Formats: sequence, structure tokens, C-alpha cells
Amino acid sequence: MNLTPYRRALALPGLRSLLLVSVLARVPLTATGVTLTFFVVLDLGRGYGAAGLVGAALTVGNALGSPLLGRLVDRYGLRPVLLLTTAAEAVFWATAPALDYALLLPAAFVAGLLALPVFSVIRQSIAAMVPESQRRPAYALDSMSVELSFMVGPALAVALATAVSPRGTLWAVGAGIVASGIALLVLNPPTRGAEEAAGPLPRIPRREWLTPRLLAVLAVSAGATLVLGGTDVAVVAVLRADGEVGWTGAVLAMWAVASLAGGFAYGAVSRSFSPLALAAALSLCTIPVGLGGGHWWLLCLTLIPAGALCAPTLAATSDAVSRLAPPAVRGMAMGLHGSAVTVGIAVGAPLAGVVIDASAPFWGFVVTGAVGLLVTLLVLPVELRRRRTAEGPPATSPAQPTDRPAELASPTAA
Repeated sequence: MNLTPYRRALALPGLRSLLLVSVLARVPLTATGVTLTFFVVLDLGRGYGAAGLVGAALTVGNALGSPLLGRLVDRYGLRPVLLLTTAAEAVFWATAPALDYALLLPAAFVAGLLALPVFSVIRQSIAAMVPESQRRPAYALDSMSVELSFMVGPALAVALATAVSPRGTLWAVGAGIVASGIALLVLNPPTRGAEEAAGPLPRIPRREWLTPRLLAVLAVSAGATLVLGGTDVAVVAVLRADGEVGWTGAVLAMWAVASLAGGFAYGAVSRSFSPLALAAALSLCTIPVGLGGGHWWLLCLTLIPAGALCAPTLAATSDAVSRLAPPAVRGMAMGLHGSAVTVGIAVGAPLAGVVIDASAPFWGFVVTGAVGLLVTLLVLPVELRRRRTAEGPPATSPAQPTDRPAELASPTAA
């Protein structure tokens, strides 16, 4: 396998430090959901439905706040936003263990609204630091770091909550998030490339940059993560139905390892792939996963093709947004991408749960994969239109007469 793309990307000034901080910063963020669930259920004595509402409040706040914070980064720079969000995280996680449920619910929404924008800031900084020709391996490394964070964060939170206490885990997760904000403040990665104009950038009307193609990429991002959120739930349901729930960790670990391998391969190949094609392949490979039910090892095997497409799909969508968004609005565009990813996961998990409750665990894979595929089909006309535009009109042969003047016959005439 050709490792030259990775060597070239990692040789860029500051990228190694950024990726290292991104892994460490994302670990506590990936642990927030399970930590809040343990606290609400065990310490507050509420049910899982009540815990789900707290998680939903945090998710909705994050989906609304991410593009707004990105806009603030575009206008005022990174450090003011990091100071604001790090302070907000410190207040929430320091006080959350003392709040009753009635106050925790709105507090979670505000905390989501002002959440530390690690995911979008890292991707925006990669776009600023890395030339377009080298962004594919850089975003592949970023997607692999996300996968590593999700492998470590929730597992650490569960271990800490069961060994110590959910309340103590809240404080530990909060401390990790605040430390992440401080680390980003110290690192202060660029959000604008060296070749991009210094000083205030001109305001660009939304209709000029929020194009149908960018909206299509955002829709594909949401569709792909909907499939991932649904798969997470369906795996647990299948194993529980087969009496093999104890193997859940092993199966999810295999899924994550396949994603890491796929992400690594995606960054090393010599060509890029359309986010639409990758998302469609991910959805198609997810539909038959439930056929592996009955044996945990067979489920592992059927998950490998879909797992290998997870990180490449997310990397391709991030890369596409970085190319489509002008520098003046890149922060907001990356914030919208983060919102799309968040909404997809938030919809996919309950969708799979409803389908499984109404039918059988196998259908959790089928329905979420089918919905993801439907999203790609809905945005396919946008991609086809773009390709026709890029190809331009067919060239006129010199031997063929034309009734138009030469300057109008030329597609490049001004």
C-alpha cells in the first residue's frame, strides 16, 4: 500500500499536533451521552426515556449551535469562540451533578448550544492547513481519529461510572472537555489558509455559497450517519435476540476496526471517490447485515464491508465541504456539516429502535440502510447535473459547419 500521501500530509507544519489534539479532545466528548444516561438513571432515579430526553436536548442544542459557532469563528476568529464555549462547558459540567432533572433538561440544551466545537474546528483547520491536493489523506486521518475516540470514550465512561460513580464520571468528563478547550486555545490552529487573504473577508450572500451541491453533500452526510446510528442499535438488538449480548463489545470493536482499515485505505489510494457513491455503497452493504444473526462471529463478518466504508464516507463528505465552501464562510459550512452528522445519528438510532420493536432486529439494518440509499437517490440528480455542467457542451468539429459566429461557438468566449 502506498503510504506516500500520508507522509506528505503529516510533513505539513502543525498537522501532526492538530491530529493528536483532535484524538485527545474528542474522547471526553464521545463519552457525554453514556455519562448523562448513567447519571439520570442511577443517581436521579429516572427511566431511560428521561435519560434519552436529556441526550436529545443536548443533541438538538448542538445541531442548532454548531453552524452559529462556526459563523462566529468566521467573523471573530477561533480564540473568542473557544473562550466562550470552554467557559460554558466548565459551568455546565461543574453544576450538572447538583441539578435535579427539571433543571438538567434545559441546562443540557444550553450546553449543547454552546458546546466546544472540536469536530468542526478540526475539520476547518485541516482545510486551512492542507492544500486541496493533499486533503484526502488528511481527512482520512481525521475520520480515523474520530473512530478511535468513539472506541475509547464511551468504554472509559462506562468503566468509570461502574467503578466509581456516575456523579464522579460527570466531573471527570467535564474536566476532560475543559482541558480539551484549553489545549485548543494553546495550539490555536489556523482557520484560514496562508494563501487566503488576511484581515476581514467580504460577506458572501448565503444563496451564493449554500448551493444545491453543498446541500446535497450535507444531506448525504446526514443519511450516512443515520445508517451508522441505526446499525449501532440493530447490532445490540440482534445479539440480544440471539442470547449473545455479552459479545456486543467484540462485534462493535470489529465494526470499528473495519472502519479504521477502510479509512486508512481510502487515504492511501491515488484517486478520490464521490461522497454520494461511498454513502450509497455504505447503505447497500448495511441492508443485508442482519443475515449474520444467530452467531456473533457471523455478524462480525457481515459488518466488515459496511464498516470499511464508514470512515471513508465521513472523510469524503468533510473534504467535499472544505472544497465547496469559500474561506469567508468555511466555519459556518463546517458547522452545518457537523449539524448534519449529529442529526443523522440522532434520527437513525430511534428509527431503528421503532422498526425493531414493530418487527424483528433484522429489519433495523434493512430500513436504515434503505433510508440512507433513498437519500443518495434523492440527491443523485444534483450530482448528475454537476457532471454535465463540468463536461460542458460537446466540441464542434472543424469539419462541421456551424451557423453561429466563432466567438459565440466557443464555450470560453467572454
